[in-house]
Amino acid sequence: MASRFTELAIDCADPAALARFWCSVLDYEVRDQDDGIVTIGPSAAPDGENHRGPVPPVLTFAQVPEGKTVKNRLHIDVNPTDREQDEEVRRLLDLGARHADVGQGDESWVVLTDPEGNEFCVLSSRRP
Repeated sequence: MASRFTELAIDCADPAALARFWCSVLDYEVRDQDDGIVTIGPSAAPDGENHRGPVPPVLTFAQVPEGKTVKNRLHIDVNPTDREQDEEVRRLLDLGARHADVGQGDESWVVLTDPEGNEFCVLSSRRP
C-alpha cells in the first residue's frame, strides 16, 4: 500500500486573502476556516453522488509570522481547462498574480507568483 497526496500546506501572512485568490484560480471553495488556518478544496458532490477518478488535494493556508525569503522548493502547476494559456495568464494577473523570473529561460510554461510571492506555473498543455 502507498500513501495518497491529499493536502498541500502553505504558510502565509493572510490565509483568508490567499485562500480567496486560490479559490478563484482553481474554482475551489472554502472547506474550513479556524484561527489563522483556511482550508480550500473542490466543491463537494451533491448528496448521494460519488466523485469518479482521482480527488484533487485540498490546500491549507496557515498564518505564520515570518515572510517568504527565497524561491520555493515546491510549487503548484496549473493547466487552463477552458481557455488558452495566454488568456488564463491574463485572468490570473487580473486576480492579483504577478509575472516572475526564476531563471526559467524560454519555456512553454509561464511562471507567476500569487499575491504573497509564492511561485506557480501556468502550463501550455498536458503531456502524457
